Amino acid sequence: MFESLSAKLQKITNAMRGKARVTEQDIKDMMREIRMALLEADVNYSVAKSFVADMSEKCKNADIEGSFTPGQQIVKIVHQSLVELLGEGEAKISVNPSGFTVVMLYGLQGAGKTTTAVKLAKILKKDGKKPMVVSVDVHRPAAAEQLRVLAESEKIDCYIHPEEKNAGKIAKEAIEKAKYMLCNFLIVDTAGRTVVDEEMMDELKEINSVVKPDEKLLVVDSMIGQEALNVAMAFEEAIGMDGFIMTKMDGDARGGAALSIRKMTGKPIKYICVGEKTDAIEAFYPNRMADRILGMGDVMSLLEKAQQNIDEEAARKSMERMMNNQFTLDDLLSQFEQMKNMGSMKDIIKMIPGVSGKVNDDQLDGSDAVIEKNMAIIRSMTKKERKNPQILNASRRKRIAAGSGTTVQDVNTLMKQYDQTAQMMKRFSKGGLKIPKGLGGLAGGKFPGLGRKGRMF
Repeated sequence: MFESLSAKLQKITNAMRGKARVTEQDIKDMMREIRMALLEADVNYSVAKSFVADMSEKCKNADIEGSFTPGQQIVKIVHQSLVELLGEGEAKISVNPSGFTVVMLYGLQGAGKTTTAVKLAKILKKDGKKPMVVSVDVHRPAAAEQLRVLAESEKIDCYIHPEEKNAGKIAKEAIEKAKYMLCNFLIVDTAGRTVVDEEMMDELKEINSVVKPDEKLLVVDSMIGQEALNVAMAFEEAIGMDGFIMTKMDGDARGGAALSIRKMTGKPIKYICVGEKTDAIEAFYPNRMADRILGMGDVMSLLEKAQQNIDEEAARKSMERMMNNQFTLDDLLSQFEQMKNMGSMKDIIKMIPGVSGKVNDDQLDGSDAVIEKNMAIIRSMTKKERKNPQILNASRRKRIAAGSGTTVQDVNTLMKQYDQTAQMMKRFSKGGLKIPKGLGGLAGGKFPGLGRKGRMF
């Protein structure tokens, strides 16, 4: 997400960062470049103009803090301004004091409401809540069934009534069912249209009057660019909203909608969806997003991903074996599997401070495929070979390559990587270096699949 904008802003701020003296012309030149970068990222013109004007004023009136150079101070102002544009602080879902909260999702057809309903329910379930999802889409026959299948796959309570053609009645039944099942959250998946029309709004108003939602969230497809603002304004005028969930943020959208929508509507972005899988959703933190855009990394999100996707017990045992010089290919396979669970290598690398901007996308392309290939190679080995890699002679490597659909060279490359990782863990052991909790299963911070300077092995 924001790849193009991020690359441009990082280039601009990096040029400014080292300056010991900043002139008024330097600021003007930087602001012009930032404005162009925002417009190219499809940010609304008035938003871009206002943002640059405010930031320019802050730069001119800035007092240089003792630990900063003038250039660093300007970069800090750019960061703070981005945070303000995106909305300061995490915006959480409003919870009804009664103990039963209704969340209503609406938006245009194709925005991803049905999948988002289950994603949101999964987050609430992880947080100890008991959610139920309901489909009140009476226009698209497969909508209710799609929700049921997704909910069942995640063991989430679901209510559908495909034969009923009154959305308000289904919503009322769902509330009764959710309370009977002792659920404390009901997520209402409404019908979408290809365009905003009067019929759609009338139906949403009817559902709204029945369920009296505590939270009304507009699900917005980030791929539609500036049109997202028109959609948001139309829904706000007709039914109102409490915030947004931005979907398809993992696509090639330029990001302008997310940067514009908060400023233009005054309503916060609460979640972003970064993939099709039901766990591909993140709470939206403006400061973390600003860090990512400016190439400052996002350690907190990286640690949260690790804690959510890494088996702590397996990681602990793996670390114990590493420290006792008992690191095997099964341990390396476990690291690959847990790395894969965390998501795309490209996204993970960009969360590491100091790495983003130094490792380009070309170097990361194919990294996920390399991990898959390495996993296939290890799985083609016998238990004895995984435990004692030193027995892998030429004939065994040839057999493993044939069994995994790879080449002997691929097998040799993996074994070289294994040896390097084992040696690195020996150094950790001798030097007493500690690995952050939650990242123990990631080869001590070394990301499998990447070589020196981010190049693929």
